[in-house]
Amino acid sequence: MARIAVANGITEAHVTPHLHPGRWENDRATIAAAVEAYRKELARAGIPLEIGYAAEVRLDYDILPLVEEERVPFLGSLEGDRVMLLEFPHSHVPVGADKFVAWLLARHIRPMIAHPERNKDVMRDPSRVQAFVEQGCLLQVTADAVTGEFGELCAQRAKELLERGWVSVLASDAHDTQGRPPRIAPGRDAAAKIVGEEAAARLTRGLPLQIVRGT
Repeated sequence: MARIAVANGITEAHVTPHLHPGRWENDRATIAAAVEAYRKELARAGIPLEIGYAAEVRLDYDILPLVEEERVPFLGSLEGDRVMLLEFPHSHVPVGADKFVAWLLARHIRPMIAHPERNKDVMRDPSRVQAFVEQGCLLQVTADAVTGEFGELCAQRAKELLERGWVSVLASDAHDTQGRPPRIAPGRDAAAKIVGEEAAARLTRGLPLQIVRGT
C-alpha cells in the first residue's frame, strides 16, 4: 500500500485505524506503537512515505471515557480545536448524535465526519448532515466516491455535498491494494470539475496539511 501511495504521488499519509470499543480495541498507545514499527519497515524498504496517525472513532458513548483519559489520537488541530475523525454507523445517523457532537465541541474537539456520502440516511437525504455542519463539524468525503467507485448514488451524494460547500477534506480511506487503494488524484480531478481546481487543492492538500500541522 505504501508503494502504491508513493506511485500515486502521495508523500505523506495519516493512517486512521478504527477505534471502536468492543470491536476494534485501539487507542493512542497501541496505534503509536504500530506506526513506529511501520515507519522502521518503510525506512528499511526505502519507501519515501512520511506517516502520521490518528484514529477513525466510531460514534459510541463508550469512547467518552477514552477521550477524557487522553487515549484517543487526533488528526491535529484547527482554529484552536483538536480534530477527531468521527465515524457514524453506515446504516443510519444515530439518535442523539447531535448531543454527542455537542459534548465534543464543548471540550474544544471538532469532529470531522468520515465518509458521510456512504451513510444510508445521508444517501436517502443529504440534508441529514446539515445540522452537524451547522454545529461546526467538518466533513471528510472519500475521493473514490466522487469518481463513482462506490456506486452512482454515492457519487451523486458526494457531488451534492461538494456543491453545497460542506466538504472539508477529500481522503483515500484506503484499506487494501485492490478494492480500496491509497489514491487521491482521480477524486481530486473529479472534484475540480465540480468546485474548481483551487478548491479541490484545498480539499486534498491545503486544509489537511493545516490540520495535521496545527497551523
